[in-house]
Amino acid sequence: MRLSPAVSIATGTGSLALAAVASWSSLLLVVQGRVIPGWGVSAVLLFVSLVLRWALTRVGRLTDASKLLRKRAKWARLGNSLLIVTASLGTTWGAVDDLISNVEYRVLRPAGPKGCTAVVRETSFLVIGNGEVYAVGRTGLVLGESGSWTVDDGYRPIDAGTYELSWGQEGGHLRISGTSTDPVLHGASTDIDCG
Repeated sequence: MRLSPAVSIATGTGSLALAAVASWSSLLLVVQGRVIPGWGVSAVLLFVSLVLRWALTRVGRLTDASKLLRKRAKWARLGNSLLIVTASLGTTWGAVDDLISNVEYRVLRPAGPKGCTAVVRETSFLVIGNGEVYAVGRTGLVLGESGSWTVDDGYRPIDAGTYELSWGQEGGHLRISGTSTDPVLHGASTDIDCG
């Protein structure tokens, strides 16, 4: 099967662009109760994109196409190189940030109406603890946080069990509590809506 150069270029560039966007976004994927952070999704997408790019290059080598297509291919190679660097840096940055911040991801139970699930990312660095909650629908994919909080002294309210999750017909509500020595500095309450 032989693809036109334009289709090969568009497919290769599109897949790399997707990996680059995923690497710099707050994307999360939940698969069978396990959380895959955005940098992990990006690493997989980058690998698949590179394999796809290699396969498309092997299958769809340019024949005696016009100079215009060759010029486009040259610009596409430069663009693809920039996308590869962008995706690689984003993936590395995300992985290093998770490692340095000692990140823990948790899927909170019970699940809400229509399969809506709350996923929490808690970090602790020096004397500050941070957390974000994400509303994950049936697809298992989420592109942004629903809310966040900051706690003194690196305290992790989800890990310590000092939180309350409740669900109603329209969505959920997460309330975070600190302790007298480790108070919640901001964001003690947030709504969870899977849309």
